[in-house]
Amino acid sequence: MTITLDRRRFLGGSAMAIAVLSMTPSGAAAADKITLRLSSPATPGDQRAVALTDVFAPAVKDFATFEPHWNAELFKQGTELEAISRGNLEMSITSAQELASLYPEWSIFTAGYLHRDAEHQKRVFAAEFMEPMKKKVEDELGVKLLSVMYLGRRQLNLRIDKEIKTPDDLSGVKLRMPGTDAWQFLGKALGANPVPVAFTEIYTALQTGAIDGQDNPLPSDKDSKFYEVTKQICLTSHLVDLNYLAFSKKVWDGLSPQQQGVVQKASDDAAESGRQKQLALESELEQFFKDKGLKVYTPDLDAFRSHVQKAYLGSDFAKDWPEGMVDKINAL
Repeated sequence: MTITLDRRRFLGGSAMAIAVLSMTPSGAAAADKITLRLSSPATPGDQRAVALTDVFAPAVKDFATFEPHWNAELFKQGTELEAISRGNLEMSITSAQELASLYPEWSIFTAGYLHRDAEHQKRVFAAEFMEPMKKKVEDELGVKLLSVMYLGRRQLNLRIDKEIKTPDDLSGVKLRMPGTDAWQFLGKALGANPVPVAFTEIYTALQTGAIDGQDNPLPSDKDSKFYEVTKQICLTSHLVDLNYLAFSKKVWDGLSPQQQGVVQKASDDAAESGRQKQLALESELEQFFKDKGLKVYTPDLDAFRSHVQKAYLGSDFAKDWPEGMVDKINAL
């Protein structure tokens, strides 16, 4: 299961790592190649994984060896940030939900129907108003967020026959969501009964009926073969989902300025490659799932949007959002 991190325990446990960080001379270049281990629950065929292997790894090969570990084989999902902060890992693909478990203000990016599309995500991440939030993660956790990665529009994927038109139709439906508070709240906001299940356990949980459905972008559904154990896809597009490429600040500070530039460009190029491939896949997959026998349809999006936004605006999450941030995001 996904582990929900407590900020006080997290920061206290990583204090020594941060102290070491402050003593690392900026720009000090390592004599030998460094190893950049990345741990992620993503599968090797995921577009993020493909982009990092095909674009990021070759770009940094002169001074670093990229060593990815997929399917959460190195660290369990939800523990990667702690591993980086403690100096036990160099890279991960993290989410706004995981960040929000440590810094409540990041929950703004877990809200349904906030980002409009993949391009909007890029502009928000690069905006000046994001700098204080990113710097806080660097200074306190020793984690540098290099790039935003487009995961796709999340859709409902269900093993039950019941057609879903409005949030009321999800009442009592056991919907898999990761275990953090932010993810669980999104499941409730959609009208479902959220159940925490690790990504690597979804297929079996669907197969056995432990859950009635799950939500992921269409490419993830295909890559993980969820269509083999489900009957329908309801195109809610409730979250234009994103990840962040997380990098050890300690390792970053040990790179020369030139190497830092290479890593940053490699990260941005990999993110863009994955973004474009993911967008292309999304446009093709509706017919793929229909051909596999699944029912694919669009519900009452106005009903879902209204229900979800009302839930967030009346929640404790909204109280932690930086003042004026929603307006700034909408203005981009």
